[in-house]
Amino acid sequence: MERGRRVLQTARTAAETADVREVGSTGVRALEPLALVTIGGRTAYYPRPSAEQTRAFVERAESGDVGEDVGTWVVEHDPDVGTLPTPAEGPLGVGSRRVLGGCGWTDLGDGAHATTEAATLAREDPDAALERLSEAGLLGRGRGDASRDAPLVEDLRTVRETSGDPVVVVNANESDRRNGTDRTLLGGSPATVLDGTLAVAAIVGADPGDVVVYTNEDDDLVRSRSRRAAVAAVDALGGTTGAGDPDAPQVVAGPDEYIAGEFTMALEALEGNDRLEARLRPPGPARHGLYGRPTAVHTPRTLAQVREALLDPDAFDADDADPGTRLVTVTGDVETPATVELPTGSSLAAARDAVDSTGRFKMACVGGLFGGFTRTLDHPANALALENAGLGTGGVVELFDRDRCVVATAGERVRFASEENCGRCFPGREGSKQLLGLLREVYDGEYRDDMIRELTRVMDGSSLCDVGRSVGRCVGTALDGFETEFEAHAAGRCPSGACEVVQS
Repeated sequence: MERGRRVLQTARTAAETADVREVGSTGVRALEPLALVTIGGRTAYYPRPSAEQTRAFVERAESGDVGEDVGTWVVEHDPDVGTLPTPAEGPLGVGSRRVLGGCGWTDLGDGAHATTEAATLAREDPDAALERLSEAGLLGRGRGDASRDAPLVEDLRTVRETSGDPVVVVNANESDRRNGTDRTLLGGSPATVLDGTLAVAAIVGADPGDVVVYTNEDDDLVRSRSRRAAVAAVDALGGTTGAGDPDAPQVVAGPDEYIAGEFTMALEALEGNDRLEARLRPPGPARHGLYGRPTAVHTPRTLAQVREALLDPDAFDADDADPGTRLVTVTGDVETPATVELPTGSSLAAARDAVDSTGRFKMACVGGLFGGFTRTLDHPANALALENAGLGTGGVVELFDRDRCVVATAGERVRFASEENCGRCFPGREGSKQLLGLLREVYDGEYRDDMIRELTRVMDGSSLCDVGRSVGRCVGTALDGFETEFEAHAAGRCPSGACEVVQS
């Protein structure tokens, strides 16, 4: 981030006539800081430029030259294009860039860009907008979404029909830095998220002042950009707002805790509760949410998809199991993580083209901290296919090379669950401790496969929150795909050489 600031300042100092603007991340960190030079319908890409290179391309730009002979890529496009004109080659060419289209292109300076087409459409006819979302068949995305992998429209209908003043919460509090999807989207194209959010507010009957953008306390830059975008959006819709105005969406910080991103615990944090615990359901937030009001709680990824579904309904086929696209952060044993957008009919394997691996591929954990382990990424990027494969839909593909031990990796996640669960329910609180004990016994020579599997089944079916339900997934898929490694550890040997196995 600091290097990006220096490049921006160098460009502004060198410019005499050129218009230098600040944009957000494209999601591909290996290219950052990334400078773009755009003249008319031509854009040149300059990844990680030095100060000298920055001054040089600014000078050439002021003479009308984008630097076709020195830019890493040069793309020709419509001069009035509103989304990033991406090169066909390289990591930015992976997948599609529908909801990510504004990332790396939208002006995020003081004159924040306002995008309000979807919100305007929903305000003019909320019923028609709701029907359009119903026809699109959009599912919620992300563990922080009240309608995760379930039809979004059902949640919105419940909020509309429940008595009380509705609230819309943008749940962007993700403490797991493996997952950069919502942070990239809200930090790089906040206007896209706010447009979808205000559209949802119009559909359920909430005022802009009843919209809350809930972020992680460490994401200062995301908050400042979101505030500017929120004010600009409401002004564009005909309001007159300022920072902190009660008629504008409120942007707030939540604790940097994993459980604080779970959608009911997000509401607990917003209500100021020191101890975060998952809420009993039913009723869900749609009937009894923030301060007892009917509440729509959705991630930036979901709200950006709302905007797409309202503005381009033909891109969503309701006959698909999971219409639209999915954002995925590729991380793990890679040189630099990248966030990409994949059509739900495409293979997760395509995401590997956005990163450079550090070693020979052994396995991946798909779905985040408590995702599922797999030997292959030849799985469609849609919710149904991932669920059927025992994998998660949290928006993370974590790659591991052959030096990684699956027993130790799964064990680290179970230990985290045993220490960081909310403690509200017995299966999550005590089950995670028992599961950790069973995995430790493997190192002592006792591998009780049936007991481990039964415990994960019980936790999945009876835990109150996502931690208790999902931690068993990473263990179960590790057993399914790498059982011989568990048997080897019980025999006193780690096949990857990562563990010191000492039997008592």
